[in-house]
Amino acid sequence: MPKQNLLKHGRQFMTHVVPAVLKPARTLWHEVIGFLFLAMAVIIAGSSVRILRQFTGSPGDIIRLVMAGFCVCLLAGYGISSFLRARKISRS
Repeated sequence: MPKQNLLKHGRQFMTHVVPAVLKPARTLWHEVIGFLFLAMAVIIAGSSVRILRQFTGSPGDIIRLVMAGFCVCLLAGYGISSFLRARKISRS
């Protein structure tokens, strides 16, 4: 009989406490990942400003500028979507 109670309490613990701990952990994970992606986007944006200031019109400069702009847009998009996903998780 005591083993059955122990299993019952263990099952209740798993169904009540674990989801309550995992939800904030997932929200925090998405917020940290969003911050990292946005920080990388800001760093690359600074580099693209430097490329723009030294722009001479050569094909190499154009390619570097386009690639930097693409990376900034991609990383910023992932960062913003990660923050939105964290918000969605915390509101559910």
